[in-house]
Amino acid sequence: MSISDTFGSLEYVLDKFSNTWTWKVTGERAVTMLSDLVPEAWYGDNINEAIVPDRPECIEKLKWMLDRYPLEIRSKATWQKKAKPIKTHNITSKRYKLKMATPGEQFRGELLKFQREGLDFLIKSNGNALLADEMGLGKTVQSLAYVATEKRAFPVLVVAPLVTLNNWQREIAKFLKKKSRNGRLLADEHPTSTIIRTGHRGTLDKYDFYIINYELLYKRQADIANANIRTIICDEVHNLRSVRTKKYSALRNLALLSSVTRRIGLSGTPIYNRGSEIWPITDILKPGMLGSYDEFCDYFCYINDKGKATVLENKRESLREQLQNHIMLRRKKSDVLKELKEKVRYKEIIDSNTTYYQNELDRIWKKMEEEQKAAKTEFGRSASYRRAIQGERVAAGMAKIPHVTNFVRNIMEMEESVVVFCHHRAIHSILHENLREFEPASIIGGQTDRARQDNIDGFQEGRTNMMIAGLRAGNVGINLSQAKYVVFAELDWSPAIHRQAEDRLHRIGQKETVFAYYLVGNGTLDEHVANVLVDKSYEIDGILDGTVEPYENHEKAQMILVQIRDQIVQKTH
Repeated sequence: MSISDTFGSLEYVLDKFSNTWTWKVTGERAVTMLSDLVPEAWYGDNINEAIVPDRPECIEKLKWMLDRYPLEIRSKATWQKKAKPIKTHNITSKRYKLKMATPGEQFRGELLKFQREGLDFLIKSNGNALLADEMGLGKTVQSLAYVATEKRAFPVLVVAPLVTLNNWQREIAKFLKKKSRNGRLLADEHPTSTIIRTGHRGTLDKYDFYIINYELLYKRQADIANANIRTIICDEVHNLRSVRTKKYSALRNLALLSSVTRRIGLSGTPIYNRGSEIWPITDILKPGMLGSYDEFCDYFCYINDKGKATVLENKRESLREQLQNHIMLRRKKSDVLKELKEKVRYKEIIDSNTTYYQNELDRIWKKMEEEQKAAKTEFGRSASYRRAIQGERVAAGMAKIPHVTNFVRNIMEMEESVVVFCHHRAIHSILHENLREFEPASIIGGQTDRARQDNIDGFQEGRTNMMIAGLRAGNVGINLSQAKYVVFAELDWSPAIHRQAEDRLHRIGQKETVFAYYLVGNGTLDEHVANVLVDKSYEIDGILDGTVEPYENHEKAQMILVQIRDQIVQKTH
């Protein structure tokens, strides 16, 4: 008996009960699975036969089953018509053979070999591309080399996270020469640039570069549209991963202007949580490449009951091929920086104050129940629930703080530099207090640009060997290669947040193996978050790199932990 006989079959039939065309699934295993996947289904003539409505959402569930289990299809022509593949709108496949391009005379400085190949990729793709090199490989300098090489590339709009705007202005001054109106290069000067910091409408003066953060973009969209922009560079382009945001809508409108001929996206983590986030990005950089969003989801994704689209495991390689053939250049550090040592992740279960944690949970959820009863609108009930979830995350962080402090202190006693990432201000403050003898530098939301840079410089120059940074404030636009240890005192739901944070250390200039420790509080929400991170990492790795790297590398990281634990034992004797 074949596997398909034991699992089940699929057939398009006229159901005698509803008198409509439906899908009949037979087989004990298949029907059992359907009862969980498709609540709208009903039994056929017996318990091993189920009838599924012929609706798009039900077909999606059937496609999900077929991608994983060998159902025998008895109505092949109808199924092929219903489960139609994605349309790519006749875009010709292009897997570029790259060479080392030479940047134009307006560029100053030197590019590494792989960066010159990145420049060649941007040239051959006519500036409509996603440069998805791993973080720390110089995507900014490659994009600046490109606009210095191409004719009629100015003025340029740079859209970036708020904390990186000053860095973009510094990089422009560092790597580009000014070109006068008559075309003469002025080696001692640099192109003009302005950082747009206000949402108040007004005509923009003429500059070579307009630099703005994503959140402000929609307010100044009309003013920017009148600036005759020719090139758009979207730094950390994963900020555009949702089509429901104002920044996505504003960027898409600007990208479609007749004056704009080049659209470049930069991100080492173009996929933050789930593979479907790549569609809005490609829709801006190269519209139509992956069809409409519905077509994309029909072919590549499974959509759960909450409407979240996840790229199917057996479609991840196909999606990666589409991206590489049409729009994306992705290089890993291990491919292009042979001198850069590896990065090692390790998940360490640490003790937590479970009594405190449970008491806090009781208080948090009791308060939420009261708020739910008092809420007069669905919005109020939803806000109450979100506050409770956030409260549970803070409680998990608080419950393990003493053990996090001891872990970090023991690394410091090995005379090493360390970066500690946390999520909440309360945790950040307590860690600073508990570890004050090390005079830690600090990165946290709300700092001035000057204070932020002073703290980074102090750490990089060795005036302190500890940095305590907010996960979302300190995960982009900075270099912390002075350290080789990174400790996550709290966990974020998104693996991309952690990878960006890791790569503040693991980048050009790092001479040591980077050890990343994820501290998971025993018996807290951390355990669930850690499992979610692993699942999401598998999907992201499968799409971007075609490989799934283990979340943990036990051998080397365990050696460090042995040293730390040994120190703890010695202190207790």
